[in-house]
Amino acid sequence: MIFVLEMPAGADPRAWFAFDVDDLVRKVTANDPLQAWEIWDQASARELLELFDLRPEQAEAAVACPGIHALGEEYGWDTPLYRADHLLGRGAYRAEPVNEAQACVAALEARGPCRLWWHEAEAVLAMEKDDDPLWAGPGWKARWALREQLLATEVLADN
Repeated sequence: MIFVLEMPAGADPRAWFAFDVDDLVRKVTANDPLQAWEIWDQASARELLELFDLRPEQAEAAVACPGIHALGEEYGWDTPLYRADHLLGRGAYRAEPVNEAQACVAALEARGPCRLWWHEAEAVLAMEKDDDPLWAGPGWKARWALREQLLATEVLADN
């Protein structure tokens, strides 16, 4: 399980879990102002042109979709391109891989401070660690939220 702790400004911290990266993607996209394909997408320039019923060899493709055409010319028409608006900027595609987990972390961070633990044991150890600055002062509410989530998912026993 993946555990997420969100600490929005002006609101109490909120902890929740995802079973795996696919579940994390579903939950992040369900509560994000951006569309799922804006949070993360992988497509070639050819595939992007096809969304407009165009092909690279058509003269009007360069005029109708100059940005996509430039990507195809620069990276090749069939090179996988990655989009992650919270990470790369609105509408930007790049050839360097971005995975869905990275895109989800960026989406969560765009909402406010957060912390993710990718395994149950990491979350338990983090909660028990007294010298983490996250838990200092009013951070006890964040620690309590994580603890409650660990109890609810039976990762921790109530005793």
